[in-house]
Amino acid sequence: MANGWESKSVEEQQQSIQQEMVNSQVAADAKEQKARVDAADLRKVQALKLNRARIREQLSRTSNERYTLLLNTELQQIDGELAKLV
Repeated sequence: MANGWESKSVEEQQQSIQQEMVNSQVAADAKEQKARVDAADLRKVQALKLNRARIREQLSRTSNERYTLLLNTELQQIDGELAKLV
Protein backbone atom coordinates (compact mmCIF):
# COMPACT_ATOMS: atom_id res chain seq x y z
CA MET A 1 0.00 0.00 0.00
CA ALA A 2 2.83 2.39 0.82
CA ASN A 3 4.44 1.71 -2.54
CA GLY A 4 1.24 2.78 -4.29
CA TRP A 5 1.31 6.15 -2.56
CA GLU A 6 4.99 6.63 -3.31
CA SER A 7 4.55 5.87 -7.01
CA LYS A 8 1.67 8.35 -7.24
CA SER A 9 3.80 10.98 -5.56
CA VAL A 10 6.65 10.34 -8.00
CA GLU A 11 4.22 10.50 -10.92
CA GLU A 12 2.82 13.80 -9.66
CA GLN A 13 6.34 15.16 -9.25
CA GLN A 14 7.22 14.14 -12.81
CA GLN A 15 4.08 15.76 -14.17
CA SER A 16 4.83 18.89 -12.17
CA ILE A 17 8.37 19.03 -13.56
CA GLN A 18 7.10 18.53 -17.11
CA GLN A 19 4.56 21.31 -16.63
CA GLU A 20 7.26 23.66 -15.29
CA MET A 21 9.42 22.87 -18.32
CA VAL A 22 6.55 23.66 -20.67
CA ASN A 23 5.79 26.88 -18.81
CA SER A 24 9.43 27.97 -18.92
CA GLN A 25 9.62 27.22 -22.66
CA VAL A 26 6.45 29.27 -23.28
CA ALA A 27 7.90 32.13 -21.25
CA ALA A 28 11.18 31.95 -23.17
CA ASP A 29 9.31 31.96 -26.50
CA ALA A 30 7.27 34.97 -25.43
CA LYS A 31 10.43 36.80 -24.34
CA GLU A 32 12.13 36.03 -27.66
CA GLN A 33 9.07 37.24 -29.60
CA LYS A 34 9.02 40.48 -27.61
CA ALA A 35 12.73 41.00 -28.30
CA ARG A 36 12.09 40.56 -32.04
CA VAL A 37 9.21 43.03 -31.95
CA ASP A 38 11.31 45.53 -29.97
CA ALA A 39 14.14 45.21 -32.49
CA ALA A 40 11.74 45.72 -35.40
CA ASP A 41 10.28 48.80 -33.71
CA LEU A 42 13.76 50.18 -33.11
CA ARG A 43 14.61 49.73 -36.80
CA LYS A 44 11.37 51.49 -37.77
CA VAL A 45 12.17 54.41 -35.47
CA GLN A 46 15.68 54.71 -36.87
CA ALA A 47 14.39 54.63 -40.46
CA LEU A 48 11.77 57.27 -39.67
CA LYS A 49 14.37 59.51 -38.05
CA LEU A 50 16.63 59.19 -41.07
CA ASN A 51 13.71 60.01 -43.37
CA ARG A 52 12.84 62.97 -41.18
CA ALA A 53 16.41 64.30 -41.37
CA ARG A 54 16.43 63.88 -45.17
CA ILE A 55 13.14 65.77 -45.52
CA ARG A 56 14.33 68.60 -43.25
CA GLU A 57 17.46 68.88 -45.40
CA GLN A 58 15.32 69.08 -48.54
CA LEU A 59 13.10 71.70 -46.90
CA SER A 60 16.12 73.88 -46.18
CA ARG A 61 17.15 73.77 -49.86
CA THR A 62 13.85 74.32 -51.64
CA SER A 63 12.06 77.51 -52.56
CA ASN A 64 9.18 75.83 -54.41
CA GLU A 65 5.97 76.34 -52.42
CA ARG A 66 4.29 73.15 -53.65
CA TYR A 67 7.33 71.05 -52.84
CA THR A 68 7.59 72.71 -49.43
CA LEU A 69 3.93 71.84 -48.78
CA LEU A 70 4.52 68.24 -49.85
CA LEU A 71 7.60 67.92 -47.64
CA ASN A 72 5.78 69.44 -44.65
CA THR A 73 2.96 66.93 -45.13
CA GLU A 74 5.46 64.06 -45.21
CA LEU A 75 7.16 65.46 -42.13
CA GLN A 76 3.84 65.53 -40.24
CA GLN A 77 3.15 61.91 -41.22
CA ILE A 78 6.58 60.82 -40.03
CA ASP A 79 6.15 62.70 -36.76
CA GLY A 80 2.78 60.98 -36.27
CA GLU A 81 4.30 57.54 -36.86
CA LEU A 82 7.18 58.32 -34.52
CA ALA A 83 4.72 59.40 -31.83
CA LYS A 84 2.95 56.02 -32.13
CA LEU A 85 6.18 54.05 -31.81
CA VAL A 86 7.83 56.05 -29.04
